[in-house]
Amino acid sequence: MSTQDAHGKRPEEKRDEMSDEKATTTEAEPPRERNEETAGGATLSLSRRRLLGTVGAAGAGGLALGGSGGALAHSLSQDRTPVTPLASVGAGRHSFHGTRQPGIVEPGQAHGHLAAFDLAPGAGRREASALLRRWSAAAARLMAGEPVEGVADTGIADDAGPSSLTVTFGFGASFFDRTGLADRRPAALEPLPEFSADELDSRRSNGDLWVQICADDGLVAFNALRVLQRETGRAARPRWQMTGFNRTPGATDRPRTARNLMGQVDGTNNPRPEDDDFDRHVFVPRGGDRRSPEWMEHGSYAVVRRIRMLLDEWDEQSMEQQERVIGRRKSDGAPLSGGDEHTPLDLEKTDARGRLLVPFNAHARVSAPETSGGATMLRRPFSYHDGFLPDGAPDAGLLFVAWQADPQKGFVPVQRKLDRGDALSRFIRHEASALFAVPGGAPEGGYVGQPLLEG
Repeated sequence: MSTQDAHGKRPEEKRDEMSDEKATTTEAEPPRERNEETAGGATLSLSRRRLLGTVGAAGAGGLALGGSGGALAHSLSQDRTPVTPLASVGAGRHSFHGTRQPGIVEPGQAHGHLAAFDLAPGAGRREASALLRRWSAAAARLMAGEPVEGVADTGIADDAGPSSLTVTFGFGASFFDRTGLADRRPAALEPLPEFSADELDSRRSNGDLWVQICADDGLVAFNALRVLQRETGRAARPRWQMTGFNRTPGATDRPRTARNLMGQVDGTNNPRPEDDDFDRHVFVPRGGDRRSPEWMEHGSYAVVRRIRMLLDEWDEQSMEQQERVIGRRKSDGAPLSGGDEHTPLDLEKTDARGRLLVPFNAHARVSAPETSGGATMLRRPFSYHDGFLPDGAPDAGLLFVAWQADPQKGFVPVQRKLDRGDALSRFIRHEASALFAVPGGAPEGGYVGQPLLEG
């Protein structure tokens, strides 16, 4: 990579010029704002705070032009120098405070970080409470596109808007032992059973605390991860961290269901917030017993699995073989029994020879609610690629995140069925697993988990 900049000057030459300019600046010259740029003698301030103010004044309607999601007009400074305001992707914003935590029902974002932390030796309920208070305050500011007070500004997310950032917190089963709250651990948080196809790495599984960070900009997502990691102080230490990605908003001609790294349309049968029984399947109801404690009202349970895909073996299969493994057409996600992507599976339909059009061991059939006692989950995954294995195969697959009101009634019965006879099992490996209780949202001035930690 060249050590010269676009003007042909080396870094040391630029530093010398900058030093000379600084030496000739008079004390009467007013200080410039951080992140300002000079073009044609006109000073153009591009600080993140002022950019956000510009977005607020312009309104969302003035930012999203047409259906492409990428077209953007340029404003001009007095000397006609083009200045690009925040794009529609950067202007997306969700609220941290509310009845439910963000990052569950919002549309999936393009970048994600999943991280687990363990409380430090000697840290207990008081330290956990202080940590969740710091984390919640930082998340609220980050999601609003504001700098976080009390933490050195890294500049990672400068010039970017909130970019639909969401930050979500959860508690693992071990958290309750570490904080002396074992008697308040929900029955629904009991450990997941072992499955015959599991090849789990304990170092990348479980954890006291869980953080899910999602955003439509990679730097905004990383900045949030960096800030929260620094905010842990001495209260906790990282256990594991995984990074994933999805399709960027506006990359397709119209909104479409995402595809996974096998090229399959993935997420067609997800429950939708407008469904009558959505809340019943996804969120914890008002209870007051061990299964639905009051502090978990409006919360949910997240099952997290790192699932490596054997992509080399998969790509060797013919299109017809791949479609019969899944039970859907690869081109558009429609079931092999006919129709379009959202046509219900016809599990009884056969071809002229009497063969089931959706094979008996097809993934779509085995995982369908109709064959699993109505078990339903809201899947909100990310793809990942962590380089290549020693044999040259891609270390890639799915960061599976599934939300449900009770994992013993959602994930467990479905995974048991898949474990017994899913054609897809031949092409995947479950390498890490975790289960977290994700309480309801935090009100203004409060923090996530406060009813548990201070109740």
